[in-house]
Amino acid sequence: MTTSTILFDLDGTLTDPFEGITRSIGYAVEKMGGQAPDVEELRWCIGPPLWDSFKVLLGSEDKAVLDQAVAFYRERYTVTGLFENSLIEGIPELLTTLRKDGFLLHVCTSKPHSYAGRIVEHFGLMDFFGKVYGAELDGTRSAKAELIAHILSEENIQASETVMVGDRKHDLVGANANAVAGIGVLWGYGSREELAAENPVLIADRPQDIAAYFATH
Repeated sequence: MTTSTILFDLDGTLTDPFEGITRSIGYAVEKMGGQAPDVEELRWCIGPPLWDSFKVLLGSEDKAVLDQAVAFYRERYTVTGLFENSLIEGIPELLTTLRKDGFLLHVCTSKPHSYAGRIVEHFGLMDFFGKVYGAELDGTRSAKAELIAHILSEENIQASETVMVGDRKHDLVGANANAVAGIGVLWGYGSREELAAENPVLIADRPQDIAAYFATH
């Protein structure tokens, strides 16, 4: 079946959120009584659900502790960090091409949809997307496998006509779990090795590579 719908991750795929996320994580770690790591040491935190990152950073599995860390993170992120962010070069042109070619586009992010929508709106991308899908504030559907399954059900679309685009293995693992084809992108926070291990149909060096792929598939 030919592709009708393309799902896009947000952080590291459509925008570069490095400063906002890493500074907000550091703020939360300090509020929890720890020593904030250098921001460059937090690059791996961009992509996974926040609770997973704080499990490692705080060395705790205690949900109450992790919830408190996420609350501190949001204390800074919702005021300042949300817009410490930049649009990836070439993304508006890619989205324009895909919409002209008749594809339906949705955002699929582990970030809470309430925050994700504000970011998509801020960068003037809302008109490209049917809907911004993300996690709930309590972490429900922060795992990509669960979120993609939810989107397929909500939009009544077949896995075989859907493609997931993202920069981390979590995007591709979630796609594979739902029998959805995955495209990995190298301008974000995952390495070629990380992405290749999940058998994507394409690893894109530039946004133009995605447009070229869909022009021939």
